Amino acid sequence: MNNNFPILPDQAPHRGSLLSRQFFKRLYLAQGWRFEGEFPNLPKAVAIISPHTSNYDGLYAFMAMLGLGIRVTIFGKDSLFKPPFDKFLSWCGVIPVKRDSPHGLTQQIIEVVKNHEKIWIAMAPEGTRKNAEHIRTGFYHIAIGAHIPIVMFAFDYDHKIIRCLGVMHPTGDYEQDLNKILALYKGHFSPKNLDRLAKPLKNLL
Repeated sequence: MNNNFPILPDQAPHRGSLLSRQFFKRLYLAQGWRFEGEFPNLPKAVAIISPHTSNYDGLYAFMAMLGLGIRVTIFGKDSLFKPPFDKFLSWCGVIPVKRDSPHGLTQQIIEVVKNHEKIWIAMAPEGTRKNAEHIRTGFYHIAIGAHIPIVMFAFDYDHKIIRCLGVMHPTGDYEQDLNKILALYKGHFSPKNLDRLAKPLKNLL
């Protein structure tokens, strides 16, 4: 760690320059936030971050991502990729997908992963900021279909920490693996808005 901030390992997909990394690292730390946990040295992964209850989640995650210098990929509707937004979305790491594709959204993402030597897919497993009843299975099916691990991150607003909780290699038994994931989150997160917390995470409090 360097001033409560990790150094990005060599196998992870990189982005930005030394100058941009220093700028966003300082900006992140200046908010009083820090980072805990060992950052995994993986060329491919599905990165999930919870809890997701506020637009601020994206702000702090984006500052941390740019401070680290890691290139993460998210997916957006192809209809969004029109001037003047297309170049900005590409710079942010957004890849267009067709939500009405007969091959399905998950399969499209799996094919993208298979066609990259290095790629981290970033997802909020709740799928919404407001009172999700369940954790969505999309992140898990992507990891299984692309044969890549899941890396778990947690927001702790009470202590202003983003934590890396570790790496899971999915077994194919979703319920069993989800229970293991939730067990890792227990005691290591706090949301921005408690009243919006997903039910499976509320059960951990």
